[in-house]
Amino acid sequence: MTTQSAPSFVLEFTKMSGAGNDFIVIDNRFYRFTDDELSGFAGRFCARRTGVGADGLLALNLASEPESVSYRMKYFNADGSLGTMCGNGARCLARFAVAAGVHRTDLDNGSGSHVRFESDAGDYFADVPDDPSAHVRVYVPEPTTPLEERTVAYVDVPVYTLHTGTQHAVLFVDDVAGCDVPGVGPRIRRDESVAAGGTNVNFVEAADRRSLRVRTWEKGVEGETLACGTGAIASALTAAARGLIDGNRVEIHATGGILVVGWDGTFDRPEGLYLEGAADVIYRGSVEL
Repeated sequence: MTTQSAPSFVLEFTKMSGAGNDFIVIDNRFYRFTDDELSGFAGRFCARRTGVGADGLLALNLASEPESVSYRMKYFNADGSLGTMCGNGARCLARFAVAAGVHRTDLDNGSGSHVRFESDAGDYFADVPDDPSAHVRVYVPEPTTPLEERTVAYVDVPVYTLHTGTQHAVLFVDDVAGCDVPGVGPRIRRDESVAAGGTNVNFVEAADRRSLRVRTWEKGVEGETLACGTGAIASALTAAARGLIDGNRVEIHATGGILVVGWDGTFDRPEGLYLEGAADVIYRGSVEL
């Protein structure tokens, strides 16, 4: 006598990358998974050796106020923890959402779409060109905490803290390529004297007066990522505050690619603050739950 096993549930996903910061993206408007379920999927499928492999999981959720925003962004780190915001993820999800047909308005030049979306860090805007290879720009609120300088006994440079949708620490170094990111990053990440609840850690080298080289140790991933969008914003604003850059447009050279951070006004009260960079579809696939 044979028994039939219950059929598996097949979850379709899209793998995307924002300057090397990679994500599993799902359209949760159909699936309606709970946050607990999404957290479990992130921990299971973001694993590099036993899953799909990604820095985090993005879910395109229905908007709680559809009359004012197009969708809700939910982001979970690779370890399953909730991420309030992910700059590179926000750009990837905006491109995914436009392709999935969410409500949007046309850009003034007629060559793309403008969307407004909500997240656990507030409301954001994004400009998504029609050209799938063109960069996506996301407009972000100004930092929610003032820039603060801290002294940490085990590093010989100041540690600056700033909240740009999620918590960041910024250290300026002479040679970012030679930094011991795996050694120092985790210590600062968990140092409660730097940030209660932990922080992302950015090691920054001023390449010239208009560009920075940045490496980031990310909490939730618990490792160095190829790029970090909110870290790029924190690094650019902190560099401007220290007088290390000219103007209000900064190129961020991350391991996985180049991001651009720009704003109007002053660094301490930036208006129109934005993050721009690649948001690429890598492939589409499915997993059995």
